[in-house]
Order: sequence, then C-alpha cells, then structure tokens
Amino acid sequence: MIKLIFKCSLFLLITTSAFGNNNFIFLKDFNENSASKVIFLRHALAPGNGDPQNFNVNDCSTQRNLDQVGISQSRMIGNAFKKLGIKFTTIYSSFWCRCKDTALNMEVGEFKTHDSLNSFYEKHVDRKVTLIKLNNLINSFDKSNGPYLLVTHYVNIYAFTGLSTSSGGMIAFDLNSKKSIHIKLND
Repeated sequence: MIKLIFKCSLFLLITTSAFGNNNFIFLKDFNENSASKVIFLRHALAPGNGDPQNFNVNDCSTQRNLDQVGISQSRMIGNAFKKLGIKFTTIYSSFWCRCKDTALNMEVGEFKTHDSLNSFYEKHVDRKVTLIKLNNLINSFDKSNGPYLLVTHYVNIYAFTGLSTSSGGMIAFDLNSKKSIHIKLND
C-alpha cells in the first residue's frame, strides 16, 4: 500500500511539474462553458510500451494492462470528476482493454467503444482512417450539449490536439475555438 501511495504521489509530482508553462486549466475551472468541450483522457498507467507481439484487441491477456497504480489513478480521476459535479453527455473509449478499464474504474458513467480512438502506434489500425473517423466523431458532437469524454492513447491525442500527455493526463478541446489545452487536476 505504501508503494502504491508513493507511486501515485510521484505521478502527481511529475504531472504537476509538466505544467510549469501555465498552458493549462484546472479541472475545477473546466465546468465553466463545458458544454462545448471534449476531454481527451490518456488511459491510466499501464507499464511498458506498445503491446506484446501476440496482441489481440479481443483478448486482454495479450495486451498491456493497467497495474494497481493505474487502477488507483483511474479511480482518483473519476473521484475528481464526481467531486466537481462534472457529468459527461457521452463517454467513448478505445477498444484496448487499458482504455476500457480506465473508463470502467473511473465510475463516471456508461461508455461506448469507438474505433476512432484505437491506437495506430504499432499499426494495428490505419492512422489516416482512424483520424478521419475521429474527426467525424468530434464533428458529430452538439456544441451546446457537452462535455464529452474520450479515453484513448497518446498517439491519438497528440495527432488530434498537437499536445502530449502522460498516462492519466487530460487535454480539453474546445469545439468552437478548436483550441486545446492541458487540464491539471489540482492547484
């Protein structure tokens, strides 16, 4: 348990120091004008890089999965949303188990899987087709009926927003201005 607390504290320290340039908003300030916002959430901590060679999207045992820290991180993020009264109109997740498990452990609502959120990092899916589908999904959102939550991967978030984030990190995308900004959990 002490190791878990240490790892969570280390994650928060690393995440906090990554926002030294003030290119962020605090989650507590997100609720203002959130109807036109999409949150891109990178799946919680799943140690390693990529997926094993025997990867099968329909078999979690062949994938990189959340560890205890990742599960705790998911719950912490979900608790932050609930504490602030942030409720999502729709929640979508990648088909990858680490994304679905992040959404599930947050306990902030039912989610649907969407193939536009699947990782093209190791060419399991086609990058161009995936990004076209992601653009179509984003363009289908009602700008006055959000916020929306997308649980996905680093490559998808970076390709769409131009911003990078660590595991469990969040980026807000404004459907009106088309601008993206990091979200910081605490001040």
